[in-house]
Amino acid sequence: MDTTWMPEWFLGLFRWSFSLPEGVPWLTLLLWFPLFGAIATLVFRVGQARTIAAVFAGITMVLSFLVYLIPRFGEGSMADLTESYVWLDVLNVKISYILVLDELSILMVALTGLLVFLVTIFADKNKPSSFFALILAMEVGLMGVYLAQDFFMFFIFWEVTLIPMYFMIANFGGPRRHYASMKFLIYTHIASMVMLIGIFALVFQAGAGGTIDFSFAAVAAASFTPAFQTLVFGLLFFGFAVKMPVVPFHTWLPDAHVEAPTEGSVLLAAVMLKMGSYGIIRICLELEAGAQAWQTVMIVVGLIAIVYGAYACIAQKDLKKMIAYSSISHMGMVMLSIAVLTKAGIAFAVFQMFAHGLISAALFMVAGIVGHNAGTREIPLLGGLAKRMPKYAGFVMVAFLASLGLPGLIGFAAEFGIIYSFYVYLESTGMIWAILFVLLGLMLTAGYYMWAMQRTLFGRETTKIDVEHVHDVNRTETAVLTVICLLIVLFGIIPGPIVDIAHGAAEVVSWIL
Repeated sequence: MDTTWMPEWFLGLFRWSFSLPEGVPWLTLLLWFPLFGAIATLVFRVGQARTIAAVFAGITMVLSFLVYLIPRFGEGSMADLTESYVWLDVLNVKISYILVLDELSILMVALTGLLVFLVTIFADKNKPSSFFALILAMEVGLMGVYLAQDFFMFFIFWEVTLIPMYFMIANFGGPRRHYASMKFLIYTHIASMVMLIGIFALVFQAGAGGTIDFSFAAVAAASFTPAFQTLVFGLLFFGFAVKMPVVPFHTWLPDAHVEAPTEGSVLLAAVMLKMGSYGIIRICLELEAGAQAWQTVMIVVGLIAIVYGAYACIAQKDLKKMIAYSSISHMGMVMLSIAVLTKAGIAFAVFQMFAHGLISAALFMVAGIVGHNAGTREIPLLGGLAKRMPKYAGFVMVAFLASLGLPGLIGFAAEFGIIYSFYVYLESTGMIWAILFVLLGLMLTAGYYMWAMQRTLFGRETTKIDVEHVHDVNRTETAVLTVICLLIVLFGIIPGPIVDIAHGAAEVVSWIL
């Protein structure tokens, strides 16, 4: 990480003379702690499960920070944390247990650790123990996806994330939870099967005539024809793009968000959707000829998602559904940034993944709070809530303004970089006019957020619902939202640390200049 922008005295505060003890499987512990926590919470009764889950989630969060900070500011490097064991080597088939932490995965690992802990604290302590077990089980899958360097392991962890989310929506969701959970499962599972076909094609072609090795390194070392790369890129891209999601394979997302409990919506938007963009960068872009062949498609898909998602938000009456469509628009920005196929584009795509993770967590939390406290999320029924919920209004304004890209907040820093990267690409191709689609999306985004904020927080106090018993955010909600909002402001004012990591992430794709 480039630390030249930091004062020397400041760096000195963080230089440690020790390193992580050798021989400890630190990355494996990122999987084991939430796994053991999920099992442990099932043993305890209602009221105790949240505490146990918070302890295991907290340990995982601290560990996710340490495995990055100590190699950076202490002794050693992240490469020392690599774990590799041959799991199966028989009949010319080799499957390995390989975990790697690098610049591309660290932001998602840290974000997952942080948000799972905060979500556990945010959740109602009276929720059944199975609810907290599902949260921790989901963390196992998420950590595995971002750490795995073997295609077999990657796919297993990818599927593991689907199961807890399905049961969370089906068992703890809203009135249409069974429809939403089944739709979520069908869309994502079919996409996974298509992705699996692409994985098998890559692995078997790479090992043709020799050992079929599922490791990322073995596949990356192989050479493929441009036609093969183009075909396999399409299969893998479909599987990852549905998870992001992209239009027209996006319809599962609004239903899933609306019916999911608040905690499920936070994890779905903040870290699960990022699995798709992470997979495109980590796996798809290794196929150089395929990426170049599909570049135009990715750009068009990204632009459609940006404009369509923002336009759809204007028509929504349910606050949570509006935020769900906004996620489609903002993930469209990630797709667009990846599609320019430059290091700056990749870097700011990773930055936007992290930024949207923080912002969407705050957005879905405030949507859940108003639904619980006011008894409705319908925007036309709300109004003047700032008078009765002043602290809540402050959190809403930070989240909304960050999402629309207000300077000084993290959303602006990420989206400005994406627009810059896309502009440079358009300038080189003579298609500057295409930037208008991005600007249209930004204007629509500012419009629907400001309109929603005016109708829910300000103006006359609503008479359409009983607001006499509406109360402001409690201490737990205040603490959780304060942490997220402080990070949104901190990395908006000082984006350097995240930008440095994101630029390191772009180096993962070696052929991109």
